[in-house]
Amino acid sequence: MAVKIRLRRMGSKKAPFYRVIVADSRSPRDGRFIEEIGTYNPLTNPAEVKIDAEKAKTWISNGAQPTETVKALLKKSGIID
Repeated sequence: MAVKIRLRRMGSKKAPFYRVIVADSRSPRDGRFIEEIGTYNPLTNPAEVKIDAEKAKTWISNGAQPTETVKALLKKSGIID
C-alpha cells in the first residue's frame, strides 16, 4: 500500500482551506484518509501553515511520500530539509 501525505480541500467555493492528511494513494482527494496531521490556509497573508512535526516525521520515516505541495509546506515550516 503506497501512503501519501497530501492536501484535502475544505472550505467553500472561492475560499479554499486545506487539511494536511495521510492517505492511501488510491483513495480520492477528499475521500477516505488515515490521519490528519495539520492545516493550511492560503487566504491569510502570509499563508498560515500548522503541521504536527512529530506526526509528519513519523509518517515520513515509515515510508509515506509527501506530494510536491506538501513537501514545500514542510520545508517552509522547517520540518524537513
